[in-house]
Amino acid sequence: MVEFLELEAQDGVRMPWNVIPGTKQEAAHSIIPVAAIYTPLKLFPSMPVLPYSPLRCRTCRSVLNPFAIVDFSAKLWICPFCFQRNHFPAHYSSISDVNLPAELFPNYTTLEYESPSDATPVPLVFMLVVDTCLIEEEMGFLKSALAQAMDLVPENSLVGMITFGTFVQVHELGFGHVSKSYVFKGTKDVSKDQLLEQMNFFAKKPRPATGIVAGPRDGLSAESIARFLLPVAECEFALNSVLEELQKDPWPVPADQRAVRCTSTALSVAASLLGACVPGSGARIMAFIGGPSTEGPAAIVSKNLSEPIRSHKDLDKDSAAHYHKAVKFYEGLGKQLVHQGHVLDLFACALDQVGVAELKIAVERTGGIVVLAESFGHAVFRESLKRVFQSTDYDLGLSSKPNGIASHSKCPSGQEKAVQGGIFEINCSKDIKVQGIIGPCASLEKKGPLCSDTVVGQGNTSAWKLCGLDKGTSLCLIFDVVKKDIPDAIGQSTSNQFYFQFLTYYQHGNGQMRLRVTTLSRRWIAGPGSIQDLIAGFDQEAAAVVMARVVSFKMETEAEFDPIRWLDRSLIQLCSRFGDYQKDNPSSFSISPRFSIFPQFIFHLRRSQFVQVFNNSPDETAYFRMILNRENVANSVVMIQPSLISYSFHSGPEPALLDVAAIAADRILLLDSYFTVVVFHGATIAQWRNAGYQHQPEHEVFAQLLRAPRDDSDAIIKERFPVPRLVICDQHGSQARFLLAKLNPSATYNSASPLPGGDILFTDDVSFEVFLDHLQRLAVQ
Repeated sequence: MVEFLELEAQDGVRMPWNVIPGTKQEAAHSIIPVAAIYTPLKLFPSMPVLPYSPLRCRTCRSVLNPFAIVDFSAKLWICPFCFQRNHFPAHYSSISDVNLPAELFPNYTTLEYESPSDATPVPLVFMLVVDTCLIEEEMGFLKSALAQAMDLVPENSLVGMITFGTFVQVHELGFGHVSKSYVFKGTKDVSKDQLLEQMNFFAKKPRPATGIVAGPRDGLSAESIARFLLPVAECEFALNSVLEELQKDPWPVPADQRAVRCTSTALSVAASLLGACVPGSGARIMAFIGGPSTEGPAAIVSKNLSEPIRSHKDLDKDSAAHYHKAVKFYEGLGKQLVHQGHVLDLFACALDQVGVAELKIAVERTGGIVVLAESFGHAVFRESLKRVFQSTDYDLGLSSKPNGIASHSKCPSGQEKAVQGGIFEINCSKDIKVQGIIGPCASLEKKGPLCSDTVVGQGNTSAWKLCGLDKGTSLCLIFDVVKKDIPDAIGQSTSNQFYFQFLTYYQHGNGQMRLRVTTLSRRWIAGPGSIQDLIAGFDQEAAAVVMARVVSFKMETEAEFDPIRWLDRSLIQLCSRFGDYQKDNPSSFSISPRFSIFPQFIFHLRRSQFVQVFNNSPDETAYFRMILNRENVANSVVMIQPSLISYSFHSGPEPALLDVAAIAADRILLLDSYFTVVVFHGATIAQWRNAGYQHQPEHEVFAQLLRAPRDDSDAIIKERFPVPRLVICDQHGSQARFLLAKLNPSATYNSASPLPGGDILFTDDVSFEVFLDHLQRLAVQ
């Protein structure tokens, strides 16, 4: 596993197959798709930034890289992708094998180009869209959280404010004397032209006769834009006044009805306003929603409380009346935002569902962030919102204001962290095609010879738009091996490498456009002796994450898809292809250590919240999948198979098996399942703690034992986004369910003799041992 982590530390890439099955047939037999999980803006302290433009191949437009064949005497380079011979331009005339430009250094497979220009940093733009159909207590929590967040926003950032309930109100922050707002009806979808007309954008400067109205360059005066979007420093008073005066939506709500909430109209107004005022700016719409949308073009439920909100069962039976219409609306909104280069972020805080499942498509296409919590007063929401704007090493880096001790938000590489989304392109060897990307991006529909006929995720293109991009965003690229025949031995020795090149254009915090280029080479293998080589290059963690993203995608897009059956069948075929066994003899089955943890990952994936929708609402399932689709391999593995650490008097903190047998009366367990962190006290420990032994000087060791898991849980919470929920519970307590639900049920109420001091699970789920027995029996058939 270490060598795969080293590859990730060099290029930000993890691949299930690091030796690639070389033909279409081999790839089909290898079950796990040929894929890569790539973090385009992963921080590399020693990555070079070259102050000139990249040199490109004149046929395929790939960038000069260490795998190009260079003829120093003829001043030529041969592109590894299309074999085109390219001449070096005059300013490369002094190159030789001892005087190489940085892009030909073998260890610089990832580097950045920054062409010098007079770019000035573009101010960040935040449009706050705030739900007012909240109870007074929630309203208070939200107001204080927003006031705190606005203190962290860089002073030159532009901020706008829209509130909504029965009506949508666009606040004119530039009118400082009294609070003034424009009101739109919640039931009516307002077009961009109607919006501009009604908000008096052309009062002083007449509307241009032709063309699209878009920002100060195309028909709008800077003065009219500054009525609604102002630098924080200039509108601090007006903004605070609006926040202080925010009231619960004044329209009465009958006892048998839901509040009238026009979420979709408010988001549509926000998108049109930003599209007119600041197109292409990387602006963010930050929506704070506290309940289900009941009005407007994308209501998710009717106003009558007698109609329950849609469940997974309703979606399966296709009986959710509003679902398809709402999804279609948000798909259109997502397209509009992608075209404008804007991002939709969602903060959904309510005990009820708010419509995350419908909004998912718009948030994911624009690369927005999503936070789901029970209340605006919950630490999950408060801390996550702070993390968006702060500038410590663990934060998202969406804002670049110096914070506290840090003199400026520099990353280890000295790079300001606020980046604005860009474009992602890919080049690869002609025997490989791209099926698509599963992750936070939108297709730019750039069709060409690189596109596969099979489409997964955002496919049928070799270029994607990344509106929202942070240092942790990870994309899962799925490839298709199209090589049909194995060449004879003579042909094979010439080149048995497949090449991939990932290009990410983005706007850096200093205002300059940058291009990050990552070029990879992977050996391919085919034919009878290839199995051992494939095994040696198998990365089981990356494979589990790719399978999780693919199964989630299939569950959302394929009708009648049975995820458990699909995962089981894939695992059986994989084991029967790569295991060692005598036919029909299960006890003879063994598998290489390279594959040994993979069945365990699939066992936990089958039981995870990505596959098991029982006991989760459609909103929760959509939320979990959105986070899975944007996180790197290490974080995704924790979501699939949580980590468990045990603390006791006999030994220091040590990893424990994710099994009910890990529970003991004299132990504390720390479970990290990414979305929740659980500190679980055994029965004896809980009794001692309740008796207050930790406060007595002679029991200092016990006090330390209680403190250790809390310190470790704080460290986990500190570096994670969204901030996980912390659950502190005791054995046999009601909240122990957060731990028990994740453990392998090796001892259940059916078991012969449960462990003394341990626990049993009340479940009919099979244990991992039974699962493995069945797997071995089926794999050897």
